[in-house]
Amino acid sequence: MFDDISLFVRIVQKRSLAAAAKDLHLPAATVSRRLKKLEDKLRCQLIHRSARKFNLTAEGEVYYKAYADLVQQFEATSRHLSADVQQLNGKLTVLAPTNASVGILQPMWSEFIRLYPDIQLNLFLSNQTKDIHLGQVDMALRVGPQEDSLLFQKKLGETSTILVASPDYLADQGGPDGLDALEEHRIILVNTVPLWKLQYCPDGYSDKHRWEEIRPQATTIIDDIGLASQLARDGHGIVLLPVSEIEKELKQGALVRVLPEWQGAQREIFAVWPTGRLLSARAKCLRDFMQDFIARSKILQGEIPN
Repeated sequence: MFDDISLFVRIVQKRSLAAAAKDLHLPAATVSRRLKKLEDKLRCQLIHRSARKFNLTAEGEVYYKAYADLVQQFEATSRHLSADVQQLNGKLTVLAPTNASVGILQPMWSEFIRLYPDIQLNLFLSNQTKDIHLGQVDMALRVGPQEDSLLFQKKLGETSTILVASPDYLADQGGPDGLDALEEHRIILVNTVPLWKLQYCPDGYSDKHRWEEIRPQATTIIDDIGLASQLARDGHGIVLLPVSEIEKELKQGALVRVLPEWQGAQREIFAVWPTGRLLSARAKCLRDFMQDFIARSKILQGEIPN
């Protein structure tokens, strides 16, 4: 109905059905039909039909005065939003996890800022999942699929999780020879993953291999992956961590795999954004840039360093 009201306002402003049709690039018959439909809906005549003179009815005057400013504001806002959506400049507000962003993804943020200097990146980091619907958040980077039906999501990659410990710890305590033997070891637990789902993968990750679930008896419980990794490097126990957080430590030998035939669940990486908000060119640019960057990283495509 608003489209027809907008059409009526345009007719009044042009003082002619034919002029309004020409201005809107519509057939004159379409304009006439839609005006009649609006009048039928409002149950009153809005314009006196005359080939020589344009006149509003009394009801038409009332409706025009009521809606003209609203239509003008709506059209101005639409033009502004349309222009904003197409521009690769201005503010872009993004939520992302702290540990990954200051670690493996730090070059991604730096490169994006370098390539798109006219985009003001407002990057908010947290290891807690903040509500994307609060505030003017354009996009978020999340680990794991989102159950919120009010979010669009696009999978960008995934990272494997493995059991690790320091060489000094294993030299002192010896390595476990099976899952049951983990009960005899010191365990560092990240509190967001209290239950370890482990898959037997002697020849690599596969959904066809058997799964086991264990609830380890932790000697230390941490709410930060970075600190959990540091404690493991300091020799305080065995921990289940995503490879993306410990790539350097694995390559340098500061951490080594424990029970290498077992792997934890894959941690999928998603770009998410609200369904009820226009996705600007800036947000689309970042989404595609993140996808390209993550696709080039073997670690972020599930690979485990040897």
